[in-house]
Amino acid sequence: MLIGRECELRTLALALDRATAGHGDVLVLTGPHGAGTTSLADAAVDLALARGVPVLRAGGPLMWAQLARDRGVPDEVVLRLLGAPTPLELDDMAQRMLSRDPLLIVVDDVDRAGGADLLSFVAGRAGGTATVVVGTARTSLGIGREVVLRGLSPEDLGRVLPSSQALWTASSGLPGVAIELSALGTSLVDIALNVPSAREFLEVDGDLVRLLELAVSRTAGPVRARLLAKLARVLANDASTGARRRELVAEAVRLDPRSPEVLDARLHALWDPAAAQDRIDTGQRIAELATSGAVARKGLFWQFVGLVELGRVLEAEAVLSRFHSAASRDADGQDVVLALSRQAVLAALRGRFGTAADLVAEFEAVGVRLAVPDTRRLAGSVLGGMVGVALRDQSRLTRGVTDFTLLARRFPGHHYEASAAGLLVLLGRIDEAVAELRRVLPAVVSGTGPRWLAAMADLASVAVAARQEEEAAAALHRGLLPFAGRLVVWAGASTVREPVSYWLGRLSVVLGRPREAVGHLTSAADLARRTGALPALELAEAALAELSASADAPSPGNWHLVRDGDDWLLTAGTEHVRLRDRRGLHHLRALLSTPGRDIPALDLAAGGSGLAATTSTPLLDKTALRAYRVRLDQLPTDDPERAFILGELRRATGLGGRTRAASSEAERARVNVTRTLLSALDRIGVRAPGAAAHLRASIRTGLACRYDPVPGGPSRWRL
Repeated sequence: MLIGRECELRTLALALDRATAGHGDVLVLTGPHGAGTTSLADAAVDLALARGVPVLRAGGPLMWAQLARDRGVPDEVVLRLLGAPTPLELDDMAQRMLSRDPLLIVVDDVDRAGGADLLSFVAGRAGGTATVVVGTARTSLGIGREVVLRGLSPEDLGRVLPSSQALWTASSGLPGVAIELSALGTSLVDIALNVPSAREFLEVDGDLVRLLELAVSRTAGPVRARLLAKLARVLANDASTGARRRELVAEAVRLDPRSPEVLDARLHALWDPAAAQDRIDTGQRIAELATSGAVARKGLFWQFVGLVELGRVLEAEAVLSRFHSAASRDADGQDVVLALSRQAVLAALRGRFGTAADLVAEFEAVGVRLAVPDTRRLAGSVLGGMVGVALRDQSRLTRGVTDFTLLARRFPGHHYEASAAGLLVLLGRIDEAVAELRRVLPAVVSGTGPRWLAAMADLASVAVAARQEEEAAAALHRGLLPFAGRLVVWAGASTVREPVSYWLGRLSVVLGRPREAVGHLTSAADLARRTGALPALELAEAALAELSASADAPSPGNWHLVRDGDDWLLTAGTEHVRLRDRRGLHHLRALLSTPGRDIPALDLAAGGSGLAATTSTPLLDKTALRAYRVRLDQLPTDDPERAFILGELRRATGLGGRTRAASSEAERARVNVTRTLLSALDRIGVRAPGAAAHLRASIRTGLACRYDPVPGGPSRWRL
């Protein structure tokens, strides 16, 4: 008998009794790690067997395929589940899975194994059968009847294992967590040092705060230092506790200045927007003092964040590569997710939005499978950073305003209102954005924290769009000026955006300082160019072109190719053309900006520094080939899955089992860049034949492209 789960057991028993009368059901057992959903599913199996009800059970990505075969579904139908089944095929499979005779089906971790889609169809048909389906999940699925498992009472937990008030508080009454913690130590101090927060990102775990405060009162020396540092880090989610956090960290550092854990907690608890170099230096110190790989990786990650903030992106990438390799070697799923997410952020910074989206999908799949906390929120944050720059998706922008407004209410002091205001600008709702600017400006300007710099940039976008908010523009300019030469970065580099100097330049325009604006915008363009951040480079160059156009009209000797909102404006002497945005125009501007210089087609295709040209790339790596071959040895010769795997191996290997190679990246880039450039010139030629003729005569394409201006063209291009 499970302790403290009598009500849940009665629910399962009643469902099985109803099944014997011909009324099926779907129950989803939900609860966090350690709640006991698997143990309750085991109990459901025992209850079914005691009633003579047959049981089928499976878990993992192929759970439904395994169950379907156990139900006798033909192999050609089962194979549909290995691809991308349509709704009609899922509904057909649901009918085949269910039974008119009493049957229990158990699906484990259905949310993390990708089985929720078919479960929803099963739930729609189970009531008219005699089948009970029991699934386990970490979160609510909105499918079937949900049975939520919460923590046990102190008395019930004491019946599971020798317990204490501290253990119950630390585990939130979850028996699995309590068992794990008891293995680390049973004393109050052991529990306080080892228990993780049970709350979501940015939520303050009040139970953990009380536990740490109680443990601090009973310790001294280095142990007390670690407890104080952990308490300061937990309180960092509460923006109103700055003074107390400073006191806690000061005492912790005094007690144990060489503790990597204390140094790490200090950086979390006292985030100073100006302290990027301190993050780099302290990160190096943490890595040097670390006695475990996990702690050493914390030091590497701090170095990465600081380097990105300072715009030293190439150095940051090298550190991130070391971090990723170490996490993969130690099979640390949480750090692997962290590494992949930051790779996605850097890809987006450089305009490789397709690559970034693929990396988001990859780390989200890993994080969900391994139950890494806040994976979906992290994915949303990375994708959200691309919405305004790349997607311009009105529905997503509107949803983002709603989400940030809700976050502002849940987590006051973290400046989410400013983020909402920035999205309102992208939606063209300037009046609403200005109202938000006036409401939150004093709090943001005088604030601090890991989201402060991004919040200032968001409010700067409002002041620039409004044009009349000179007082706000002046306050924002003063606040941002010390950060010139840096990138706009959200906490932990979960989003990396344009240079701060870009906003200083735009604010200078609002303040009527054109010469100062040119200096800031030129610095922003230089930083964007050095880091390969083409979206930011476009912003800076467009702002410079707009500033130049307002200062002097185009002369016959100067031709223009500049952005105007989502379009491009081409001015060549008396020819004036508005062009819809196309990739070929981006290639064209890159060539015009560096006359007489070869640019590899790979770089143009990548939107920055491209991949090094290689002759071939294997379609399947050695690990994938080995996994396929091991699986083949496990399958009988007539298994349809075996035929599927053999087909994949034939596609990826050649004579003697050697891996086949993909075609040359450089050749593909040459073909694609040439095609898009010629298409752009054709569109220009329709309305500006003179400009098109000059460009066709001056542009060379191939594995490397260049612009060699022939006579008769402009004396210079304004881009």
